[in-house]
Amino acid sequence: MNPKWNGQFSCFDLVAKTADSVRSIVRAGNVEIGGDDFVVMAGPCAVESERQLLQTAEAVAAAGACMLRGGAYKPRSSPYAFQGLGVEGLKILRKAREETGLAIVTEVMSEEDVDLIAEYADLMQVGTRSMENYALLEKLGGCGRPVLLKRGMTATLEELLQSAQVIAINGNRQIVLCERGIRTFETATRNTLDIAAVPVLKTVSHLPVIVDPSHAAGVRSLVPVLARAAAVVGADGLLVEVHPSPDQAMSDGPQSLTFRQFRDMMDDLQPYLAIRDAARQLGPQLVGARGAD
Repeated sequence: MNPKWNGQFSCFDLVAKTADSVRSIVRAGNVEIGGDDFVVMAGPCAVESERQLLQTAEAVAAAGACMLRGGAYKPRSSPYAFQGLGVEGLKILRKAREETGLAIVTEVMSEEDVDLIAEYADLMQVGTRSMENYALLEKLGGCGRPVLLKRGMTATLEELLQSAQVIAINGNRQIVLCERGIRTFETATRNTLDIAAVPVLKTVSHLPVIVDPSHAAGVRSLVPVLARAAAVVGADGLLVEVHPSPDQAMSDGPQSLTFRQFRDMMDDLQPYLAIRDAARQLGPQLVGARGAD
């Protein structure tokens, strides 16, 4: 490990990697995140209707996803944008789980909504704008559900682990970290995917790490490419936006994949996942060889 990282990250003792806590596996519904499987969570940015969500759930399940993402409550930058269906959206998500068996991940925006959303969700998502909402993080410490913590768009990795530590201190160590791109001077993409964040986090923390290529790119043609990169650098999974008709989507249409594009992405990922699996098997051997030198 880089000597600089010892003091920088080891202070977050509940989420930092130690000799006694090397790798955590987080269970969300019937899905294990952080184990040997590459977990793909897919679905629309926002739940718009029952038909839209059920169609998407069936399509992503058939293509190999094991979790369904969908926002019932949407934190939008514009007050005039679609804000989500609320409780009705949660009920639709539950119906999709009943019909497809997919575990559900959905965003929680306020500490006041934690208990309600925990009744429906298998994985509670903290969005980029809420990473430093400490009242929300403290409440999630006692929610009884695992948490998907997205990196803030201007947050350092140290600040991300600080937020994870807040959740853990308050009683919940079932946390999945998500790299979703950060805001830089670049304007060609929506955000800049910090691909180096994945191996750094995997080195300094025992928590699972997934990548959201959709929000990083903001352009659907780039999503499969960034997904491959995430697999090769050792991510534990993906969070991908998929919509039956992206051009008509109420939220994040330009970065959403069609059903066919998602199916093609999942097929194209296979050789890159083979590289990931081979690297995981060689990892301990390489460490042992270096130690012998």
